[in-house]
Amino acid sequence: MAYILNIETATKNCSVTIANEGKTIVCLEVADEGYSHAEKLHLFFEEALRKAGITFQDLKAVAVSKGPGSYTGLRIGVSAAKGLCYSLNIPLIATDTLEALARRISIENGCIVPMIDARRMEVFASGFDQNYVKQFETRADIIDADSYSDLAGTIHLIGDGAPKCKEILNSERFVYHDEVIYPSSNEMSAMSFDKYKKSDFVDVAYFEPFYLKDFVMTTKPKV
Repeated sequence: MAYILNIETATKNCSVTIANEGKTIVCLEVADEGYSHAEKLHLFFEEALRKAGITFQDLKAVAVSKGPGSYTGLRIGVSAAKGLCYSLNIPLIATDTLEALARRISIENGCIVPMIDARRMEVFASGFDQNYVKQFETRADIIDADSYSDLAGTIHLIGDGAPKCKEILNSERFVYHDEVIYPSSNEMSAMSFDKYKKSDFVDVAYFEPFYLKDFVMTTKPKV
């Protein structure tokens, strides 16, 4: 039995999954309460383990979504994952946030471009084919009329960064998935188990989330 705890906190979705041999047993998540990660995450750990009928000692690894995404959300998820790995002496796995988002839909051809909202007309994006093979590396894109003109065929835009692109990327080759879809730990189950089988682990002491851009602290102007 290869039980893995998967943690996704890169966006508003606070998501925890217990998986066995790459198949989800329990998935708990909430995305409609803003950034509630600090309050919900450890409660989800306990509830997910209870529903799966196992304990922390049964876990073989912990997987965390590495980013890009919310600076605070990523810090919370990675810190919790590291704490569990340290205390349980088990390996840490890092999975690609945008790949997990892309895996929330399936297509027969074309390209999936998962997008996480950044500021103004900027998104964190990557590209994947119908087999979820990466077509271009994760990057911060400022959307304009020429965005993704180098990609062939139909382009499926998914994620909370997609809706703001509709007015600019409005040709028939762009397909929008209207509901706001966030990355989920459910799609991490197969991804993390594949890495587990390959012993593709990250260093618990030195691993840092993939922020893509430096965190900039802003303060409100004095009145």
